[in-house]
Amino acid sequence: MLDIKLIRENPEEVKGRLRAKGADCDETIDRILELYATRNQLKSKSDTARSEQNKVSKQIPAMKKAGEDISEILNRMNALKEEIKEYDAALREVEAEYESLMLGLPNLPDPDLKPGGKEFNEPLRYYGEPHKFDFEPKHHVDLCTNLGLIDYERGAKLAGSGFWIYTGTGARLEWALLNYFIDTHLADGYELLLVPHMLVYECGLTAGQFPKFEDEVFKIANPPDERMHYMLPTAEAALVSLYRNEILSESDLPKKLISYTPCFRREAGSYRSDERGMVRGHQFNKVEMVQYTTPEGSDEAFEELVTKAENLVKGLGFHFRTVKLAAGDCSAAMARTYDIEIQIPSMNGYKEVSSVSNARDYQARRGNMRFRRKDTGKIEYMHTLNGSGLATSRILPALVEQNQLKDGSVVVPEALRKYLGGIETIK
Repeated sequence: MLDIKLIRENPEEVKGRLRAKGADCDETIDRILELYATRNQLKSKSDTARSEQNKVSKQIPAMKKAGEDISEILNRMNALKEEIKEYDAALREVEAEYESLMLGLPNLPDPDLKPGGKEFNEPLRYYGEPHKFDFEPKHHVDLCTNLGLIDYERGAKLAGSGFWIYTGTGARLEWALLNYFIDTHLADGYELLLVPHMLVYECGLTAGQFPKFEDEVFKIANPPDERMHYMLPTAEAALVSLYRNEILSESDLPKKLISYTPCFRREAGSYRSDERGMVRGHQFNKVEMVQYTTPEGSDEAFEELVTKAENLVKGLGFHFRTVKLAAGDCSAAMARTYDIEIQIPSMNGYKEVSSVSNARDYQARRGNMRFRRKDTGKIEYMHTLNGSGLATSRILPALVEQNQLKDGSVVVPEALRKYLGGIETIK
């Protein structure tokens, strides 16, 4: 959620930055300012009426004791009661619309981002060289099928299209990737949490996924209580809601957290011809990184998360590039995002394997997550950041395609061999 103070003091700047993100919110901003003024007027009228009501009510016992006629005062009390009732009803209506519009506003992109969509994304740096073959390389679907790593047909039989089963060495290879990610994060001082895979609506609201993207998740038809529940699309939704409605101490920050979860996404729409296999599916595995920081620690935390994602990809021996997203390609909740992209040979280009994002105080405002300054006692909103560290659904296809040999076998990256009992080649 955006800061209403910023909107009130700099409405044209806010409109301009949102336009850079491809969001034409001019009318919405104007309406928010109108509602804010109306809300304050109604509050003032309601407070004035209540003040008079309290004042008048205190006179009644003394007047009764003195034997004075209180009928006129009682009439005034009834009139005030009706006025307050009307003010409060109007206030509820105004506040509901105000909150709905505020929750629907996307985050402001950082000022240094290029305006526009993905065509304005900016590659910042490259690592390594593209993989070259002296033979006709196979697609990862064929490699995984021939080596008995993935059972696509039975995965679809069990759950429909967009699902698969890791089998034998394939299941071990998937688990090896997850262990490699987690061990690296633990060595860097991050705390591992295993969070629920089913969340309540407030988690999506805090993360900025709801209400706009509410229809893009798998909802639970028979939830355990009357609240709406859904299957998490990413562990970020859980991790950035941990301290909802809490006030931490400044000494508690930064919080550096990771979580492994399967991720569930509807992925509406048809696949492109180059997205065969497990590149896009309804369920995949991911280790998510999240940090809570002070505002002044936010930029340093962002660079740390980007470096961590890059190092994980380096450790697997991939050529990759780091891309600074243009304002319009950042998700609604994020102020800035860098993507780490690797090459999957069969897909003829770079594909994102990690997005590292800074939400600034946007999610903290939605979830009322704050901290208290040690020296002044002042309470401020925290900053939240997240990054994939990493998702396997594109890492494993890239691994088998880039590390394939002419005979159809696949070389295991050295970083994973200790998790596979020393296996160097999958044949």
